Amino acid sequence: MDETGDLADSEWRLVREEAHSGPMNMALDEVAAEAAASGGPRTVRVYRWEPSTLSLGYRQDPDTVDWEHCADAGVTVTRRQTGGGGIYHDAFGDISYSIVAPKAELPGSLMDAYALLCEPVLEAFERMGVPAQFAESERPELYSPACYLRELHPAHDVVVGGPEADAGSDDARKISGNAQYRRKDAVIQHGSLTYTVDAEAHLAVFDEPTATPAEFRDRVTGIEDHADVTRAEAVAHLESALGDWADAGEGSWTDGELERARERAAEKYETDEWTRRRPNA
Repeated sequence: MDETGDLADSEWRLVREEAHSGPMNMALDEVAAEAAASGGPRTVRVYRWEPSTLSLGYRQDPDTVDWEHCADAGVTVTRRQTGGGGIYHDAFGDISYSIVAPKAELPGSLMDAYALLCEPVLEAFERMGVPAQFAESERPELYSPACYLRELHPAHDVVVGGPEADAGSDDARKISGNAQYRRKDAVIQHGSLTYTVDAEAHLAVFDEPTATPAEFRDRVTGIEDHADVTRAEAVAHLESALGDWADAGEGSWTDGELERARERAAEKYETDEWTRRRPNA
């Protein structure tokens, strides 16, 4: 880890991949932030979403969701604290992570914080043999309700380019999205790495999407398209990169943290008041 702030001298825990519901995953991020802010361990973790979940951006209009399809398909819907469009997460095609630390220990500049906290993500791709890097230029928005079809942002979108692996080329395809939100006392960065692309399932959660599966695949790629690694191997590479970056010890949630997360999920992230609230509410 770079010697930035007090991070290098802090206690970190690595929570290896666990499966939780969407609301529980979002609640665990909050609980981890509270632990870090109160002097407890900082957290790096890897997780998957079971059942499959559509996570909406903080200000996303709920009318963009095909609620009937999600109910019929058993897809949970929740809302993130971070912005952007909706992301369909399933237990196989998506690999997610979070990094949580006190705000005072991170760069004040958002761009600098992204550069620091994305280091282990880029390192994980390198260990997998995937030529991923930050987007060097923006591809125009194709369908704004879907996060992966919005404009590419060089600060936090990771892509794989064409034959020459050019991140600025017109055919650069997104393989990872990363986002931060800053509480008064802590910073949470979470993101998704795409292992395999299921364009049809991703678009089906939206109400009358204007993009086609072919257009989605033209914008999004997965780890399996570029490296001969299983999903389990990809997860192991991400876990080791996060653990090495933070010099983190093996960790787990306390019983108290899990109980608070279950309460937070039920009181907030599972409710229509949170998930179906109108933009700018």
